[in-house]
Amino acid sequence: MSSIGAPTGQTTGHEGQRADVELRLPADSAFVSVLRTTTAGLAARLDFPIDDIEDLRIAVGEASAMVLPEAVSGSDLNCRFYMKPGELTVAVGVTVESAVEPDYDSFAWQVLTTLATSATADNADGTFTISLSMEPGNPGVGI
Repeated sequence: MSSIGAPTGQTTGHEGQRADVELRLPADSAFVSVLRTTTAGLAARLDFPIDDIEDLRIAVGEASAMVLPEAVSGSDLNCRFYMKPGELTVAVGVTVESAVEPDYDSFAWQVLTTLATSATADNADGTFTISLSMEPGNPGVGI
C-alpha cells in the first residue's frame, strides 16, 4: 500500500478499511488538478478504459467543488483512494466548522452522480466528505 502525504495514525473511513493511497493538499481549488491527475493514474493502474478515467477525473473535480467552499480557512483537502479489482473509490473531505447539508440539487452533485457508479455525502467528526465509486462500464447513479 502507498501513502502520499498521509498523517500518522488512522487512515480508515471506507467500510473500516485502510486507504490504499492518501493525498493531503491545501484546501484550495488550485490543487484540484493534482487530485484529478492522481485519480486518473490510479484508475489507469486498475486498467479502466480511457472514457471511464475521464469520467472519474470530472467526478472528482465536482466532488471537490462541493467540499472546498465549506472548508475551514487554512485547512487541508484530504483524499483517500480505495482500490480493488474493477473498482476505485475516492473520498474527498475537508474540515468544517459545523455540519454541512449537501446540495443534492446542485449542478456538481448531478454531474457527479451521473458519472460515478455510486456517490455519498457524509458529515462526521467535523469533516464534510463526498465519496464516489466507479466500476468500469457501470456509471451513473443519477441516470
